[in-house]
Amino acid sequence: MLNIELEKAVELMVKSIEEIKETEEIELIEAGGRIISEDIFAPMNNPPFDRSPLDGYALIAEDTKGASKGNIKKLTVVDCIFAGGYSESVLRRGEAVRIMTGAKMPKGANCVIRQENTNCGQDEVEIYEELREYSNYCFAGEDIKERDLLIKKGDFLTYVHQGILSSMGISKVKVKVRPRIGLIVTGDEVGTPGQQLRSGKIYDSNLQLLYSRLNEFGLKPIIAEIIGDSAEKVGKRIDEIINDVDLIITTGGVSVGQKDILHNVLELINADRIFWKVNLMPGTPAMYSLYKSKPILSLSGNPFAALTTFELLGRPLLAKLSGNDKLKPKQVDGTMEAEFNKPSKKRRFIRAYFKDGKVSLPKNKHSSGMLASMIGCNCLIDIKKGTLKLNRGDKVNVVLL
Repeated sequence: MLNIELEKAVELMVKSIEEIKETEEIELIEAGGRIISEDIFAPMNNPPFDRSPLDGYALIAEDTKGASKGNIKKLTVVDCIFAGGYSESVLRRGEAVRIMTGAKMPKGANCVIRQENTNCGQDEVEIYEELREYSNYCFAGEDIKERDLLIKKGDFLTYVHQGILSSMGISKVKVKVRPRIGLIVTGDEVGTPGQQLRSGKIYDSNLQLLYSRLNEFGLKPIIAEIIGDSAEKVGKRIDEIINDVDLIITTGGVSVGQKDILHNVLELINADRIFWKVNLMPGTPAMYSLYKSKPILSLSGNPFAALTTFELLGRPLLAKLSGNDKLKPKQVDGTMEAEFNKPSKKRRFIRAYFKDGKVSLPKNKHSSGMLASMIGCNCLIDIKKGTLKLNRGDKVNVVLL
């Protein structure tokens, strides 16, 4: 298909692939940002025992009746318990146990007095406060009860989940396998950062740009390479890696110039081109293909065009593959705080700042080859085809980045 609308392009892509269903068991400490593949229930109470929430003395509430600084009660200290320890003593009337924050409550005790309300005695302690039963007392299972549902299948694992699961003694979790992504940047003009820049060359930005963006989504590419404008080399490399990846993303070589080689690449490897050219700018020549049932998303080589079409086309594709709807582009309404005076013969996406419903623009520099003005931008304004200009106060639809 040629010259299709953005929504049609997304529809064709997501219909052409299946969600990755495989799972793997990994260390909990490495599982942040992953999707849980099973319900996880608490194997135990947390805390696992009745414990003290503070430093003080465990005692029997009735022994403190009427206690104050003017009416001091005295108890015999029979033991001392630090966090991680326990006491074999069974507390009796007239006795107290020195106890520290987090320590297991001794049998017979039903409250804890703060050390600030005592004389901190070692053999005998003075009590200056009357307590009620279960004052300053944490019960087993107060935070989490055994068999509570901790995290649901399909949930996105956060640092809080990791802390909770760790508190349950869980060290490994089953998660969905992440899409394996191959990232290929094409172009004879592209130089590798860190190497001397030869005359006529420019340093690559697309590889780092997309690699880092994928990293932000928790989808680190397993292959990331720069290859020159050789249809044979690119086609050979795609054929070599296709069985090891779930998706290939390329940049450059998708337009109509002599060096736009991706068309020849697809012919050489006998890939099935699903669409070419999407009715938007920048990034019109975006192309989508299938090779050995694996998707290949080919984006423009211009940095901002590559970024824009990755956000609009790449993210829905990744959301379907990974089963993570949070990767889908999110759209909201906003109000323009400035003017944009260029007419839009096509549907156009421009970089902008979105805050509290207001949309503002970086000054000038909206070319698809320019990247520096993207610093600080957090959205794309979706401008309808045929719009002559945007005025201050106009309502616009924005895609959040």
